[in-house]
Amino acid sequence: MPKTMRAALLDAAGGPEALRIGDTPYPDRVNAEFVVKVVAASVNPIDAKTRAGRGVFGAIHSFPTVLGHDFSGVVMESPYSAHPLRPGDEVFGMVPVPRYGGSYAEYVSVPSLSVVRKPATLSHIEAAAAPLAALTAWGMVVEVAKAHEGQRMLIHAGSGGVGHFAVQFASYFGAHVIATASGEKASWLRSLGAAEVIDYTTTRFEEVVHGADVVIDLIGNVHDETGTRSLSVLRPGGLLVNAPTGSWPTFADDVAAAGLRGTDYKVAPDGNTLAVIARLLEAGNVRVHVDQIFPLDRIADAHAAVESGHTRGKVVVKVAEG
Repeated sequence: MPKTMRAALLDAAGGPEALRIGDTPYPDRVNAEFVVKVVAASVNPIDAKTRAGRGVFGAIHSFPTVLGHDFSGVVMESPYSAHPLRPGDEVFGMVPVPRYGGSYAEYVSVPSLSVVRKPATLSHIEAAAAPLAALTAWGMVVEVAKAHEGQRMLIHAGSGGVGHFAVQFASYFGAHVIATASGEKASWLRSLGAAEVIDYTTTRFEEVVHGADVVIDLIGNVHDETGTRSLSVLRPGGLLVNAPTGSWPTFADDVAAAGLRGTDYKVAPDGNTLAVIARLLEAGNVRVHVDQIFPLDRIADAHAAVESGHTRGKVVVKVAEG
C-alpha cells in the first residue's frame, strides 16, 4: 500500500479557501476496520460549519486534518479474510469525523459497523450523496417522529440534502407531507411525495399550516426565526424535531413553554440502518438527487456551493475514477 495519499487538508478554521490539496499519511487499519479507496465523497452543511470553526471543530486536536463524512468506493483492506465484504467490493458509508480522518481523501479507514455494500443501481457519485443525509432524515422522520398513515408532517428545507430524503421517507410511510421550499422546486418535491409545498419566499408557513402533528426542523432560528415560528403550527402535544440546535439555544425552554414536545437529533453512522436505506434506494422507492459534482481539486467551490443554501439535493466531490 502507498505511504501517502492525496487529500483536501485543513490547517486552521476559515472560509472555503482554507482547504488545500496536499499529501497526508495513508490511513492505518486496526481491529475491525476497513480501508476503502474513495471514489466519491459528498459535502454536508456540518462539513462547512466545521471548516469555519463551528460544528465539531472543537474536537479536532491536530492539524492538518481531513474533513468529509460520506464516501462511496472500493474495499482495499477488510477486517479479516472471511469477512463478507472483501477487497474489490463496492461499498458506501459514513465516517465518524473527527474521530477518524475524513473522506476528502484517496483512502479512508472506517469502522466495519459503518460500511455496507453499495446499491448496484447507484453510481459511486449517487451513493456518496446518501449516507449522512439519508441517515439523518431516517432518524428524525422514522425513528423519532414515527411517520405513519394520517400523520401531518411539516418539513422545512424540503429540497435540501436531508430534506429531500425526509420528504420521501415520510411519504413512504404514509404521512401527509407539507414541505417548505422556494417556488421553483415545488413540482420536484411533489414528485418525491410532498402533498403540499409552501413557497417560503411568498408565504408565511404559519399562516397556512395549522394542527400539524410533527415539524421536522432543518433550519432552526438561523433565518427569520423559522424554528420559533414552527411552534405555533403544531397541535397540542405535537412534536418538533430539530437538527441545527446551535442556531436555537433556547430550544428546550421554548418548546416547554409552548406545552409541546421537542428533541434535537444527532446522526449516527449506523450501517444496519444504512443497509435498509440501501434496499429502498436499490428498489427505486427512494431517490437521491445530486445537484452539482466537483473534482477534489475544487473542494473549496463545493463548500461554497453548499454554503450558498440554494442547492437541490446534494453536492458531491469526485475523488477518483470508478
